[in-house]
Amino acid sequence: MRLTDHDLKQLGQEYLASLTPEQLLHLSGKMLDDLRAARDRLNQTPQNSSRPSGSYAPWQQAAFTDKEKPPEVADETAEDKTVSKQSTGTSVKNAKQSKRKAGKQPGRKGVGRQVKLEITGEVIHQASECVACGKPLDDSVPFQAQTGLYVLDIERAEQGLQVSHVKHLYGQRPCLCGHMSQTKPGVCPDEPEWTVALTEWHLVGPMLSALIICLSLRMRLSRPRIREFLQDWLGISLSVGCIHQCLIEGGRAVAPIEEELIAEIQQSDLLHADETGWKEQGRTVWLWVLRSATATLYLIGRRSWDVIANVIEQFGGWLMSDGYGQYRRYGKRLRCLAHIIRKARGLAESFDPAAAEFGQNVLQTVAQVIERIYAARGDPTIDLVAEFTVELTQLQGKCEQHRHHPHEKTKQLARELLNDWGAIWQVLVYPDLPITNNVAEQALRHWVIARKISHGTRTAEGSRAYTLLASVIDTCRQRDVLPWPYIAQVVAQRRQGKAAPPIPQPVG
Repeated sequence: MRLTDHDLKQLGQEYLASLTPEQLLHLSGKMLDDLRAARDRLNQTPQNSSRPSGSYAPWQQAAFTDKEKPPEVADETAEDKTVSKQSTGTSVKNAKQSKRKAGKQPGRKGVGRQVKLEITGEVIHQASECVACGKPLDDSVPFQAQTGLYVLDIERAEQGLQVSHVKHLYGQRPCLCGHMSQTKPGVCPDEPEWTVALTEWHLVGPMLSALIICLSLRMRLSRPRIREFLQDWLGISLSVGCIHQCLIEGGRAVAPIEEELIAEIQQSDLLHADETGWKEQGRTVWLWVLRSATATLYLIGRRSWDVIANVIEQFGGWLMSDGYGQYRRYGKRLRCLAHIIRKARGLAESFDPAAAEFGQNVLQTVAQVIERIYAARGDPTIDLVAEFTVELTQLQGKCEQHRHHPHEKTKQLARELLNDWGAIWQVLVYPDLPITNNVAEQALRHWVIARKISHGTRTAEGSRAYTLLASVIDTCRQRDVLPWPYIAQVVAQRRQGKAAPPIPQPVG
């Protein structure tokens, strides 16, 4: 760069008009060199520089497909393809197979069960009374085993995790009435939106399933890494497919709890809402969060009001949000001042003099308001609305003046302030309300990092399971309740076809 930031801030129309043609040509040469260098940096991608692949924005990652390869790849000649095939051993057929679905491929040899742990216990599931006549069956009635299964599970003990490998037997017992009462593993009735079964006929026990959920969602490990951890540290050998099934099954198990969370959110006085980009099998969707004082709800879908409408339309409290236009459908709304401060600071540091002045005015007004809000909390005698009447009137006039400004960011901030004017300054009337949406942004931060590592989910069912488990985990954390024993309890109950236990209430 030939021109520094200090130099650019001094350049304006008046200065350019004062230069001679020779001086203008000299300055134009420097600006042309700077523009070329800036464009070169702007056009850097993971495909043409050392930038990491994760530097793509979610919507850019979804748009980047094989059809958008650079021209030099698309224009490769037949001779080049032949040389490439000979040097790499890759055929056109193998190239097409790169788009195959994840998991075991049709015709590929499967892998059998590899658990070689010793049996630590045996549980006989036998009928306690006759199903037909209702007569109790005492211990003298013989039990005839018909089927059984082995269940791997863990227990949290003082010495750490204890692995159990229990043999479960099911069978029948006769009654004097002549009827044979039979026992079978529990099963949850079919639910149309789920393809994964929820049944006690499973190698993985409830607590081990909760550990897998913890490693995946909380520790952000991939399926192969979870498999490696279980094998190396616990001696448990599970396939990647079995681990994936446990995650989807866990989502299905906690699905009924979502209604409980929605009901609590709708009864709250204050709700924080935010959204961030998400990827589902390469296409861009959005991860939404709705967070009250005691409950958190995550949803994945389009960036549309319809995704959260069934929750928000029955909500009567204050909604804290950013400047996304869809939130304007809700009347009783607050605006995050931190977003406005960041945008105004960007304008204040702009090289455009008018933009810098407008940004500085917004920063100064917001800073004064925040300072007085903290002072007014707990003091009902302070009237902030009357105190800032003059300042807000002047700022509103400047917003009207800049709403058609040629500088794009200046125009956007001016219009945003005008569109959300009432929501932004609502805190002057109710200074005890929050002034930022940090609660929702902090809730999303963990899952944004997970998205960068995993690149999102692959199916709608996977997205649904992911958000359901995330909602339960974060709600338990809000309430100072350990989520894993509760999730294990839910899985155990639902595998038996019973209702899910209610989520624990806040401690204390």
